[in-house]
Formats: sequence, C-alpha cells, structure tokens
Amino acid sequence: MKSIADLRSEIQQWRSLEKRILDTRELIELGDESMMNELTSEFEDIQKALRGLEFSTLLGGKHDRGNALLTINTGEGGTDAADWAGMLERMYLRWAERHNFTTEILDQTESEEAGIKTVSIAVNGLYAYGYLRAEKGVHRLVRLSPFDSAHRRHTSFAQVEVLPESTQDDPEVQINPDDIKVETYRSSGAGGQNVQKNSTAVRITHLPTGIVVTCQNERSQMQNRENAMRVLRARLLAIAEENQDKELAELRGVYQKAEWGSQIRSYVLHPYQMVKDHRTGYETGNTQAVMDGDIDGFIEAYLRSVK
Repeated sequence: MKSIADLRSEIQQWRSLEKRILDTRELIELGDESMMNELTSEFEDIQKALRGLEFSTLLGGKHDRGNALLTINTGEGGTDAADWAGMLERMYLRWAERHNFTTEILDQTESEEAGIKTVSIAVNGLYAYGYLRAEKGVHRLVRLSPFDSAHRRHTSFAQVEVLPESTQDDPEVQINPDDIKVETYRSSGAGGQNVQKNSTAVRITHLPTGIVVTCQNERSQMQNRENAMRVLRARLLAIAEENQDKELAELRGVYQKAEWGSQIRSYVLHPYQMVKDHRTGYETGNTQAVMDGDIDGFIEAYLRSVK
C-alpha cells in the first residue's frame, strides 16, 4: 500500500506539471503582451520543476525512496581527523535540514580533545538514501591545523558509510532473539553531572555474523537498545542482499581505509579554497557553502555519472 501511495504521488506530480505546461501554452498563444512578465516567470518555474522531476528518475534503486543510516568514523589525522568528523556531521545535518528531512543521532562517541570519534545518524524522508548513497566513501580535509602550535598544514580523513534502513517487518531481515547477545554498561560522558550512574548504554552482538553495534546516546536503556537494533537490521540487510545478488558493493561502496589515496572528495581550505569530487570532477570554490550543507551539486553529478 505504501508503494502504491508513493507511485500515485509521483504520477500526480507529473500530471500537475503537464497541466501547468498546457495552461501556459494556451496563454502564450493568446498573444497578450501585458502577461509577458508573468508568463516568463511561470516558464522559469516550470523549467525548475521539470529539472527536479527529471532528476528524481535517477533515484530508482531498490532502496532509494527510503530512509538512510549515515555513519561517520574518523580516519588518519589524530585530533584533526576527529574535528573533521565533527565538521562533516554538521554539514550533513545542515543538508538534511535544507531538504526538510528529520534526523536523529542514534549513537555518538566524542573525542577527548575535539570533535568526534564516530557518529550514527538516522536520516528520515523520501529519497534520503537515494541522495546520501552518493556520499559514501573517504572524505579528505586539507587546512592549517588549529591544533598545531606551529599552525602547519595538515591532512585528515573521515569515512562516511551510508546504509538503507530496514524496517522491523522486512522479510529480508529476520533476527532470532537467540542469535543476539545484549550487554549494558555505563555511558561515557564529559564528567560531573553528565556521567551516567546507571548502565544505560547497550552493546548488541549478532552471534552468527559477529557484527557488534553500540548505542549510548539516549538516557533510556530501552531507547538505546531500540536504536542499536535499527543499526543492526541495516547492517544485516546489506549482508542479506550480498548473499542474494551481490548488491553490497552498490549499497555500501567498496570499503577503503580512511587514508591517503582512498578519498572520493577533497576539501581544501589552504593554500586555496576548493572542494572537488574525484569521481566526477565536479568542484566548487565556495567551501563555506559546502560546509553549510550545500552539497546537492556533488550528489547530482555523482548520480548522473552512475546512471
């Protein structure tokens, strides 16, 4: 029923645009020059809507219409890499906000000095996975390090993983309660009042595969367990599809270590300003806009290149 509703909505968008085109054509044929400015504006709006609908045809993959689980892990670069992972987290949260997607931080481990070691974010909305699958891979940052007393140029890396979210009733993912080991422990915090006195953090081990998922972001043990199961289902879905038809490479991308030579995109803040995607050649000099979530150009260029 959900698929039917989604398809009806998609068809309605095309039919509505078709009606706008026919109505505008009739008004143009009247030859009323007093309507020229209004018709020009409508023509531009129609072109914009058409480009949007045409782009949506690139998102026809099995999971493209669904939600996504995005994970950012630090790579080579020490404290700078942890800070870079935090910058990427902010970038993706801003991007999701631009698209009216809802986000939920399922798990986050902060670094001792700055930034984060890892974060898992649920991104919910139509085509969330379809868009974000363009972002999986290693992201490289080049800048003058704020953590270097000599203020030298440093290069740091972060790994972005994107998985489609699996629902509890997904037939491809069936989890036997006897196949999981659930452990609880105290959440790590910044100290003082933030230290959890109760064991609310959850670690779930899927015994048949050895997959380990942890969640400690919520104060409720039950909520942490639920979030950990969401991540586990997503990872098991990827494995199930690999076993069925070798789709894992398409879902997750080929795993690469976050280090020199493996990056999909470089963000250069010094000695010049540029963000460049090495898969498509798409680049921009407006690095601040990119870090504020303006990454649609990179996403579209990648999706068109693999269509």
